[in-house]
Amino acid sequence: MTRAAVLAGVGSYLPPRRVTNDDLAAAMDTSDSWIRTRTGIRQRFFASEGMATSDLAVEAGAQALKSAGETTADAVVVATMTPDRPCPGTAPTVATRLGLGGAMAFDINAVCTGFVYGLATAQGLITAGTAERVLLIGAETHSSVLNPDDRSTSVIFGDGAGGVLLRAGEADELGALGPTVLGSDGEGADLITVRAGGSRQRLSGSPPGLADHYFAMQGRAVFWHAVTRMAESCRAVLERAGRRLDEVDRLVSHQANLRIINHLADELGVPRDRALVNIDRVGNTGAASIPIALAEADAEGVLRAGEHVLLTAFGGGLTWGSTVLTWPGLQRT
Repeated sequence: MTRAAVLAGVGSYLPPRRVTNDDLAAAMDTSDSWIRTRTGIRQRFFASEGMATSDLAVEAGAQALKSAGETTADAVVVATMTPDRPCPGTAPTVATRLGLGGAMAFDINAVCTGFVYGLATAQGLITAGTAERVLLIGAETHSSVLNPDDRSTSVIFGDGAGGVLLRAGEADELGALGPTVLGSDGEGADLITVRAGGSRQRLSGSPPGLADHYFAMQGRAVFWHAVTRMAESCRAVLERAGRRLDEVDRLVSHQANLRIINHLADELGVPRDRALVNIDRVGNTGAASIPIALAEADAEGVLRAGEHVLLTAFGGGLTWGSTVLTWPGLQRT
């Protein structure tokens, strides 16, 4: 039989500080109505003082291991654009704190597409025989890079982490990852960015402005890029998998914005009620958004064994990607 990467467990974690739209409206020129109308978000969660991305990742990773009934992994991959430090990577810290010291561990930064890129990476490690079990975690502390005076970004993003445990198995098993389609376009690098902190800015000879340290996004351009690129990659991956759009039971897209999720479903011809949505409760959690949505939907019994699930994401870079799987029957924790 063909060796495959099989989803064996899921987990998620949201930090304790809940921030409602009214909380934001008290600090900036916005309102609950303005935020809900444009994004579909009513609340999000921010890390408390003293917390870091690794703290969130450890909690989600522990839940994913528990869900899978496992205590070990050969590799730990953390997808994030908000690492604990520019150097070293966050994954080795996460691995050690989970009792997985000695395992290969590294970060991936494909921004909001990081989890889908991570799935392809984990799949490659497993199918090549390099690893038997891979713990993949998407984790973000967006609150550390949000400009409190920029309502176009500060109202959208939240902090959180989600993870999956992938194990070696066979291609015809429930939970086996199918083909993956990934893409990028560096011409759009400035559409989603943090300008300060990297070699481009540090070696420019000019000191950064205050705004350069914060996350910036050109929302209107990103909206249509996101819908177009995710729709294209969804169609491409389904064609590779030999499946039709009408066979998709659940569409799980990056939780970027409710309007993007709805437009994507409409573009694909997938009924909106088949799209998993939790952005209203957690905001846009970047690379963590898909695994958080999967973990919540599984815990609530929304995802059922045997359902055909289509995953897709779009992020800075620009990057995008999609993959498919048939949902496994996971043990409840």
